Amino acid sequence: MKANNNRYLLAITTLGLLLATGCQKLDEDPKSNLTPSTYFKTQSDLDASVAAVYAELTPDYAFGFTTRMTSCFGADDLTTDPGLNKAIFREFDELNASSNNSGLINQWQGPWASIYQANNVLANYTKVTGSTQTALQQSAGQAFFLRAFSYYYLVRVFGPIPDITAPIAANARPQRDSVSKVYATIVSDLQQAAAWLPASWPSQPGRATSGAARSLLADVYLSMTGWPLNQQQYYAQSAAEADSVMTSGAYSLDPDFNTNWTTNNGPESIFALQFNVTAGVPERSFGSTSVPLDESGLDGSGGWDDFYPEINFYLNSPKCYRSWCTYYDTLKLLNSDKKTFTLVPWNSPLTHAGHPYYKKFRHGLVTGGVADGVKETSNSILSITPSTNKAQDFIRYAMVLLDYAEASDMAGNGPSAASYSAVNLVRERAGLPDMTPGLSQLAFRDSVVQERAWEFAGENGVRWFDIVRLQMLQKINAARSPLENPINSSNALSTRYIAPIPFQDMSNDPNWKQNPGY
Repeated sequence: MKANNNRYLLAITTLGLLLATGCQKLDEDPKSNLTPSTYFKTQSDLDASVAAVYAELTPDYAFGFTTRMTSCFGADDLTTDPGLNKAIFREFDELNASSNNSGLINQWQGPWASIYQANNVLANYTKVTGSTQTALQQSAGQAFFLRAFSYYYLVRVFGPIPDITAPIAANARPQRDSVSKVYATIVSDLQQAAAWLPASWPSQPGRATSGAARSLLADVYLSMTGWPLNQQQYYAQSAAEADSVMTSGAYSLDPDFNTNWTTNNGPESIFALQFNVTAGVPERSFGSTSVPLDESGLDGSGGWDDFYPEINFYLNSPKCYRSWCTYYDTLKLLNSDKKTFTLVPWNSPLTHAGHPYYKKFRHGLVTGGVADGVKETSNSILSITPSTNKAQDFIRYAMVLLDYAEASDMAGNGPSAASYSAVNLVRERAGLPDMTPGLSQLAFRDSVVQERAWEFAGENGVRWFDIVRLQMLQKINAARSPLENPINSSNALSTRYIAPIPFQDMSNDPNWKQNPGY
């Protein structure tokens, strides 16, 4: 992996763009010719440098667009068109990807850029003068959190990767480290972040908090219990971290599931990246990207048809309020008069894909009753836009509850009353009855895993990472509709749980060996 020194040249106009507008983007100014050793002089300098760590995660080439989920299309909650320009997603949907996949490059470079910036902060924050110890630790705590956040994503997607915790030279060729070593860094970083970060940042949405660190740590521990580490002793630690978040009282489920998809930074949001179209940092995973190609607005705008759920995943979802909010299964087709619409079911022969879509990603941020993604009524579409101001939630409180339910069940001798209570909070909000009482340990775990699939359908690879840690590809492929894109059966399923390292980075590091099967 080739490090780029430009990542360390901090090009910043003002931190206000991050904090005042909630937008994680920084612009260049003449300070770009300063080195880290001379730049870190004041708390203001440090704040701007921390903002740069967030900023690396927000562009299209990082987490600002659907390509952040490219490798996750092997899951049953994500599929794509059998044609069109969707090859980057379709390759993974068919379990037939290559290291030349351009979407894969986006998954790789954004998190690494954030790690480089975080390393720069952590190597130099103590050089700041005139600041309090608390302020310095809170700045460093954010860098620790974001480095762990980025490493957690990378290690689950690509397996063994370099464990880099300090600035390195542009021509450095670090070795790939073991998955266990990377997880050790992630755990250490999150423990430090939990100790140094505040519980909240009033009027400053988007900054990591101690609750975000503990929530992520609970999820990390849960992942460590499964493949490839299979260290089941971490169930207890996952449950303990999740419990600390639950008992803090800092978060709660939004009473209305749908509000999560139309508002920003609600009571359920624990960590979300912030976006701002006006400032040049749009969120483009809402609006056009999940709208059928068949649909057009009255203004001539259209859908991109990038992703939607597999047919059987949709059909097996429980019929409840959450499903009504999640799925878009009645399409609006503009008639030849260009004024009226015909409403047809998702499986109508008038549709080209024959699939339901995701409703929760259509509208984007709704302000004053007006959406900034798809503007529509019950029987018409006014316009469809690809760039929204919707914050992207990566940790919702529902994840903490479900992590706790599973981890507490597996840490003990089966589900406790508290295990049931946690999952039932999610189900009750969905409009479902409580989970069947008296389930065995494994039956309860499997039920919680399925609940997580429906609760987080289409969200940031949550379903895929469950499939990976529990080695579920054979099971979900067996349930796959014959109408889906065909699986390439010549590839061993055991090699499909991690993605290939992008070709360019393999070329830059000739001593690396590509992941098996690619």
